[in-house]
Amino acid sequence: MSKKILVIDDDATLRYSLAKALKRHDMTVVEAEDSQSSLSILANEKIDYVLLDLKLETESGLVLAESILSKWPELSVVMLTGFASIKTAVEAIKLGVKDYLIKPVSIEDILKSFENDFQGNSNIPISELTLSPKRLEWEHIQKVLTDHDGNISKTAKALNMHRRTLQRKLKKKPVNR
Repeated sequence: MSKKILVIDDDATLRYSLAKALKRHDMTVVEAEDSQSSLSILANEKIDYVLLDLKLETESGLVLAESILSKWPELSVVMLTGFASIKTAVEAIKLGVKDYLIKPVSIEDILKSFENDFQGNSNIPISELTLSPKRLEWEHIQKVLTDHDGNISKTAKALNMHRRTLQRKLKKKPVNR
């Protein structure tokens, strides 16, 4: 009997790709793009697992995770993010999220996050993937740049950094984890 997973992400392309990959691993997949549709699905269908993006269009995945886990504490929730930070990882785990995965992530890593549940064990450790300080800085710069719609001057000001310094940092390739 296949397990049913709810994939919650506001990016339709990523949601489609994840759903397609999970279906190849004998999972039944239900998709949602926001908290309202997610909560409606959870109220009306038997869901085994939830794969949740940290940053939805205008919502925080952390707020949605808290809402989901307060109503359905037995659910296994794994969080995905493109903007990793120690603060959000700690918050997610405190809420009861089983794992915190950093994009790009393989479908195998996602399945491993649920693996202990497949074997009946609910004590799943947080992913051992940690980011170096340089990678954390690069991720933070990318987030602030996105928040300022790609405007280098506004981003530099928000980061309290000289514009040329920011441009040099952006020219470098992302640092591996």
